[in-house]
Amino acid sequence: MQTEDAAAAKEKAYAAMQEALKNLEAAKAAASPEKIARFNDDIARFQELRDKMAAQAAELRESLPTMQADIDAAQAKYDEAINRASKLQAKLDMKLEELKAVEALGDEELAETIKQQIKSLRQEIVTAKARVDFCEMELREVQDRLKRQERQVNDCERSAEMYKAHADQFIAWRDALLDNLKKAQTVYDDACKAYEEAKAAADKATSPEITQPTETTPPSNSTQPTETTQPTGSSATSKYAPSSSTKQADTTADKLANTGDTAPSAIALAGIAAAGLGITATATRRIRNSK
Repeated sequence: MQTEDAAAAKEKAYAAMQEALKNLEAAKAAASPEKIARFNDDIARFQELRDKMAAQAAELRESLPTMQADIDAAQAKYDEAINRASKLQAKLDMKLEELKAVEALGDEELAETIKQQIKSLRQEIVTAKARVDFCEMELREVQDRLKRQERQVNDCERSAEMYKAHADQFIAWRDALLDNLKKAQTVYDDACKAYEEAKAAADKATSPEITQPTETTPPSNSTQPTETTQPTGSSATSKYAPSSSTKQADTTADKLANTGDTAPSAIALAGIAAAGLGITATATRRIRNSK
C-alpha cells in the first residue's frame, strides 16, 4: 500500500511538473524579449508625448497672467468709453430741456446757440459710442484670446494626463507579464523539487534498502584461538574424529609392528587395505553431508 501511494504521489507530482512547465512556456512566450521591447518602446513614446504636452501646457500657462492684465486694461478702456458716452448723453438731455425753456420764452438767439451745442454734443456722443464699440470689441478679443489660451492649457494638460495613463497602462501590462513569468518560474522550480522528492520516495518504497550485518573486527590486542590437531588416539566427539574402523586398522598395524614381522602375510595386508577403504568411504560421505 505504501508503494502504491508513493507511485501515485510520484505520478501526481510529475503531472504537476508538466502543467507548471506548460504554464512556464506560455509565460515565456507572453513575456518574450521582443514583446517586452515593444512595450518599452510604447512606454518611452507615451512618456515623451506626456513630457512634451506638460512642457507646452506650462509654457502656455506662463502667458495667462499677461493676457489677464490685457483684459483688465481693455475693460478699463471700455468702462471709460461708456462713462464718457453716458456723460455726453446726460449733457445732451440737459441741453434739450434748456432749448425747450428758451423756445418757450421766445429767445430765438439763445435758442440757436443751444441748438448748435446740441448738435456738437450729438456728434461727440456718436464718437463716444463708436469708442465704446471699439473698446468692447477689443475687450472681447482679449477675453477670447485668454479663453483660447486657457483651453489650450487644459487640452495640453489633459493630453499629458492621457499619455501618462497610457504609459502607466503599458507599464502595468509589462510588469504583469514579467511578474507572471517570475511566478511561473518559481512554481516550476517548486514542482521540479516536489517531483524529485516524490520520485526518491517512490524509489525507496519500491526497493527498500537491506541492512547488512556489520562485520566486527577483533581488537588488535585480542588473541585468536589457534587451531589444534587432534591426536590419532584421541577420544574427541567431533564428527570428523576417527571411526572405530580407523582405530581397528591402527591396532592391527601396531600388532604387526610389534611382531617384528617385516613381511606381513597377504591376509593381513588385505585387512589393512579394506580398513583403509572403509575409512575413506565413511569420510567422503560425511564431508558431502556436511556440505
